[in-house]
Amino acid sequence: MNHGLRARLPAMATRAMDLALSGGALVIFSPLLLLIGAAVWLQDRGPVFYWQKRVGMNGREFDFPKFRSMYVNADALRTKVEQQNDHGANGVTFKMKNDPRVTWVGRMLRRLSLDELPQIWCVLKGDMAVVGPRPPLPGEVARYGVYARYRLSVKPGLTCTWQVGGRSDIPFEGQLRLDLEYIRQRSFVGDLGLVLRTVPAVILGRGAY
Repeated sequence: MNHGLRARLPAMATRAMDLALSGGALVIFSPLLLLIGAAVWLQDRGPVFYWQKRVGMNGREFDFPKFRSMYVNADALRTKVEQQNDHGANGVTFKMKNDPRVTWVGRMLRRLSLDELPQIWCVLKGDMAVVGPRPPLPGEVARYGVYARYRLSVKPGLTCTWQVGGRSDIPFEGQLRLDLEYIRQRSFVGDLGLVLRTVPAVILGRGAY
């Protein structure tokens, strides 16, 4: 076998898995996606999706959708709750267990990570992979040191090591350590294992808020 082709086989296998899982998920979950969209809209007649810019592989920004889980004016209220960051007032990432900006529909969606389902489209497009470090916000990347920027050397993913091991309960430093460990050791078999571990992690909902 050609050496160049052999070197590309892991990436080709991973991309094939991404296409198969994301394409199949869009078909299987299409009724659920419609139901969630209706529930979000009926909550307050606001937009169904919340769009952000996220940073992907090699620092390239892309459009990142979620089902909207917060009230429409949530971004404007961010400064009022920032000091209550569960990751510390000066934390790179912002997480808050009882964020008053989250709607009651949004709390149910976050509990089972259903607000993340629109990102399947990002996997199908190639902006994301099924497995990889979660994509950060541009403002978070602006605070990265050289060490943290290594997270951007691979495609971001729907799930990752810390997503199945505690999610938002793990502070940024712990997330970074697990992400860099994943990047150093990643393999197709390892990715498949993380996909399988994601299912019980979502059901148990530890760290989902």
